[in-house]
Amino acid sequence: MVRILNTLDAGFEEKFDSLVAQDSSVDPEITRRAEAIVLDVRERGDEAVLEYTNRFDRMNAQSVAELKITEDQLREALETLPEDQKVALQEAADRVRAFHEHEIGQSWTITEKDGTELGIRYTPLDSVGLYVPGGKAAYPSSVLMNAMPAHVAGVKKIVMVVPTPGGEPNQLVLAAACLAGVSECYTIGGAQAVAALAYGTETIPAVDKIVGPGNAYVAAAKRYVFGKVGIDMIAGPSEILVICDGKTNPDWIAMDLFSQAEHDELAQAILLTPDEAFAKKVEESIARQMPNCERKAIIEESLKNRGALIVTKSVEEACEIANRIAPEHLELSVEDPDRYVDLIRHAGAMFLGAYTCEALGDYCAGPNHVLPTSRTARFSSPLGVWDFQKRTSILKVSKQGAAHLGRIADVLARGEYLTCHAGSAMYRVNDLEK
Repeated sequence: MVRILNTLDAGFEEKFDSLVAQDSSVDPEITRRAEAIVLDVRERGDEAVLEYTNRFDRMNAQSVAELKITEDQLREALETLPEDQKVALQEAADRVRAFHEHEIGQSWTITEKDGTELGIRYTPLDSVGLYVPGGKAAYPSSVLMNAMPAHVAGVKKIVMVVPTPGGEPNQLVLAAACLAGVSECYTIGGAQAVAALAYGTETIPAVDKIVGPGNAYVAAAKRYVFGKVGIDMIAGPSEILVICDGKTNPDWIAMDLFSQAEHDELAQAILLTPDEAFAKKVEESIARQMPNCERKAIIEESLKNRGALIVTKSVEEACEIANRIAPEHLELSVEDPDRYVDLIRHAGAMFLGAYTCEALGDYCAGPNHVLPTSRTARFSSPLGVWDFQKRTSILKVSKQGAAHLGRIADVLARGEYLTCHAGSAMYRVNDLEK
């Protein structure tokens, strides 16, 4: 069901490279169809959005206005939730908000001896579009994780789009939108929703940035509109890498691997352990627990194609391999995780200790669950408040500063043959010298 590899075996490197290889190819037919939809929405606006929504989501709406969910409806969704769901959602929202409040960028200024002031000013984006998947399942956690940092950043307009096949919105998703500060909501999805957010229609406002995961058509549409608007990232399949010293219950580790494998058949779940006997115990636990999993077929396919239990020489070697993988989620399920934290350079999020399962990060611990995948943790970071703030450089040069800096600029500008740059600086210098 899941392969076992050993770093000491001949041919390990070849097998490992095959295991972690990423198929970064983009289906040209999906790209073509998505781009055609985007261009159609840009051209025909509401008419095209309505046509695609009725066709793909089995709707019978007569206007895009019918697809809008009001703030009163969002509030009602929250107020009428079953009490246990309301309490859980509220606490998760509070924790996510509290965590992200620590990320708010603070404007700053330095004043030099001659009175010149230099600094950075942080300001929020004016508007953000939030895409929430809704085809196969409902994701209230995605609403919290994408909308809450935008709200904390001070974004005034957060426009949510969510497909509702058959016309039935999910109450938890709407309740989460209420808690996270969503200001407008439309029950549309797919490439047409991305296009509507990017270009605006008669009913749906254009935004400055689009965030949130989606299917291949949504990803292709986001690629196409990037530049017209900002985007968060193009997310790949979910990933979990567990480093375990063999002292955690193997049933816990098996279930942690399942927790990501159940997302889809392309998800990747890997265990690294220096204890070969423990790897065998996890393998046995996988076989024993698998029949009880509701998404058994998906998990089996994921583990068979992209999963592995890898026996290493040490926890230190496991950390080296982890850096090569640069996983989305990394569990350090070891007795003294702090001992190894500094050995990890590349990971979207780290979960330290046997009791810190990745699922807590998905829902309610506080840090964001929108994380870099497909080895992009080498250069990317989790979604945060910083994704919804802009930095503007501030320069206020004094007369004395202009006289000094002007001569430096003059030399460098002439070295680049940009003589008007030089002239601009030297006008000030010459007048001040007079």
